[in-house]
Amino acid sequence: MIKQVEKNAKQKMEKVLEATKHDLNTVRTGRARPSLVENIMVDYYGTQTPIQQMAKVVAPEARQLVIEPWDKSVIESIEKAILKSNLGLNPSNDGNVIRINIPQLTEERRKELVKVAHEKAEKGRIAIRNIRREANDELKEMEKNSEISEDNYHRGLDMIQELTDTYIDKIDKMLEDKEQDIMEV
Repeated sequence: MIKQVEKNAKQKMEKVLEATKHDLNTVRTGRARPSLVENIMVDYYGTQTPIQQMAKVVAPEARQLVIEPWDKSVIESIEKAILKSNLGLNPSNDGNVIRINIPQLTEERRKELVKVAHEKAEKGRIAIRNIRREANDELKEMEKNSEISEDNYHRGLDMIQELTDTYIDKIDKMLEDKEQDIMEV
């Protein structure tokens, strides 16, 4: 039973880790990456649709993104969505594709982006801790109902704490890598 609780917690923590990784990838660095704009939502005939589902996004150069919509009529909508995304990007559209030149980040902007990355990582840590709390509550309930012994309960708590520490360390490592990426000139 304890193994099942641990397994469930581990699966949930793995999902949180993936989500946090995805969130951190959306934080801008000095390099052009398609993931920077792929998930920006665009009003596509009344439906909010991510750019990646309506266009090809490529980074032909280190500081440039090219977005080639499959339906040329949405080029204006994509451009507006990018401007509203608060990423500090200025798209230029030539009628067929949207080009985004990624400007060099200022020191001040880098520090702001590091703060954003810290916030996203903290959300991940909080989610991991919530999973720990849920697993601990499950174990407590099992002990209360005499499904497991007190020793097994404490063993289970230790396993869940160890799991939590491992996943929080992974998030911290991802944050550290992202921070280095952002601060790299």
